Amino acid sequence: MTEDSVTPAAGAERAVHSDIEDFAQQIADQVESFLLALQAIARGEAAGGHAVSLLLLEVSQVLLAGARLGVQTDFQPAEPYEPDAGPDPDLDAMRLRLAVLLEGVDAYTEVFDPYVDPPELAPSLLSDDLTSIATSLAHGLRHFRAGRVDEALWWWQFSYVSSWGHEASGALRALQSVVSHDRLDAEFESEQDQVAAADALLESANP
Repeated sequence: MTEDSVTPAAGAERAVHSDIEDFAQQIADQVESFLLALQAIARGEAAGGHAVSLLLLEVSQVLLAGARLGVQTDFQPAEPYEPDAGPDPDLDAMRLRLAVLLEGVDAYTEVFDPYVDPPELAPSLLSDDLTSIATSLAHGLRHFRAGRVDEALWWWQFSYVSSWGHEASGALRALQSVVSHDRLDAEFESEQDQVAAADALLESANP
């Protein structure tokens, strides 16, 4: 069969498959970028409050990947049973380093399901959530690197809806709150300092 004899349906199918592969590559790139950045931050390559800002950025970007997966028609795995992707990476050391790095802001409370009445509040840890997200994403990345594109997309989409999307959303709100308190509370304290300095100046001018 020559290239000219390919039917329109076959050509369209090939184009769709190519689009899916391109989409999977984009998601894989975002996943790998998140994993590398998270490991670097956990190693202490960003100091103090800068680490929180970088985590906020990385979680925001990986949630964009999740949103892109969420709006797609449900992906279907090529096989009825998930192929063995190999052992999950041991990320406990990274989790412990994150817990130390985020000491003081690691524990937070989130609304588990805003549509439950009354809303259910759930205690959580940023270090646990970030590590759980990384574990889910790395699992799909192993499928992708093994050439199982359909399996990788199915796993990333399924785990986004069932677990890591919720964890990332909670972590994002917590990290954004830390950044907000850091910026806004600092400005408020600065204004108080200015008022105190002005009062002291007036008192010295009017003994």
